[in-house]
Amino acid sequence: MNSSRSTAVPVAFLLAILASSTIRTSAQSKAPAQPPAPAPSATAAAAAEQHKSVRGKLEGLVTSRNGVIMRSDAGERLAWKFDASVISELAGFQPGAPMIVIYRQISPSDKRVTAVAFPGTAERPTYKNMTGWKVSLRTSPMVGGVCSQTPDAAPSTDFTIQEGGRAEVMDACWCCAPFGETCTPSNKSGLGQAFLVKCFK
Repeated sequence: MNSSRSTAVPVAFLLAILASSTIRTSAQSKAPAQPPAPAPSATAAAAAEQHKSVRGKLEGLVTSRNGVIMRSDAGERLAWKFDASVISELAGFQPGAPMIVIYRQISPSDKRVTAVAFPGTAERPTYKNMTGWKVSLRTSPMVGGVCSQTPDAAPSTDFTIQEGGRAEVMDACWCCAPFGETCTPSNKSGLGQAFLVKCFK
């Protein structure tokens, strides 16, 4: 699927690399191929499939370096690097706008972003596919105020979103996967716009 990879790094380092001419790119590394890693245990694999998120406010964009600076609710300054097409979409939001970055922690230094969301910017949960590929979006209602981590724990609805396409949904919980594959609707970004950056199984 999409080779794009969004990254997050500490802000001081982040600002330095955004300002330098040798910045870390969001494309896959050109390093020589490595031998396959050992298969993870069932517990580790299950943990890897759970998304994480950070909430905060948009501080600004560094468009020349495809960078986004946010201030988390915990007070941390975080920087994220995206493809230019995603930066173009984010340019419509003003500094101070509430935002959520939903990601997977692939390794201690590598976060793979699933989506960037801006709560309160639409009357319904609205998703735009910025992955570069057709994807499947699965939604389900919250149960007891939370999104379930268990597959098929609640009735779900599936949508297909073409590359660059958009979908408005009713349910609060969601996930996205490469077209034809499935996932567990365990993310919640609220009423607003979310830009899908990379979809996982």
